[in-house]
Amino acid sequence: MTLRHLLLLPLFLLACNKEAPAPAPEAKAPEGKTPAAAAASDKPAAGAEVGKPAPDFTLTDYEGKTHHLADYRGKIVVLEWFNPDCPFVKASHTKGSLKGYSKRAVEKGVVWLGINSSAPGKQGHGPERVAEGRKSFGMENPVLADETGKVGHQYGATNTPHMFVIDAQGTLVYRGAIDNSPDGEGESPKDGKLVNYVDAALEDLAAGKPVRTPDTRAYGCSVKYGS
Repeated sequence: MTLRHLLLLPLFLLACNKEAPAPAPEAKAPEGKTPAAAAASDKPAAGAEVGKPAPDFTLTDYEGKTHHLADYRGKIVVLEWFNPDCPFVKASHTKGSLKGYSKRAVEKGVVWLGINSSAPGKQGHGPERVAEGRKSFGMENPVLADETGKVGHQYGATNTPHMFVIDAQGTLVYRGAIDNSPDGEGESPKDGKLVNYVDAALEDLAAGKPVRTPDTRAYGCSVKYGS
């Protein structure tokens, strides 16, 4: 072995014995939430902005009727991102703030549109699942199919349910959660008092006042986009 090899040997041994850096620990979802739901709820909404015109769209509901958002100008519109198989949606429609709520809102002149952005092959996709969900939840409002997820991405919908309120002038005045009880059942409200944010927004609009709480963080399942 040459002198040069002897001098390089310690460096070679050091490189061989050096440990690779340990992998970063996986992020854990908060207790009581699935990782998908937690990741979605921690992601800020993008796309539609409160105080600006709501993105226009044309979608067909599962009964074959086409809905053009601009056609509802002059009326208050509520958009509800919907997945019939999401546990949070089920809880909210059977126990929580969404139970029978859309029907009561429609009786007051509000246009209520559900939107299902689940892609083919994903949870909650398809007319059969939507029909069963609507029947189970006693929903009378239409649910629109957004299989490509184009409208969902336009609005920045991250969760089911994710709520958007549009005033009579076509301006987005509220986006976020249905209420402040992230269990979906209305039984664990923050600060101990249940607040239905959509109901509060509709009350403010009816009174001609600015919406007091225009933006909250949605909770629930992640929207099952295809990409």
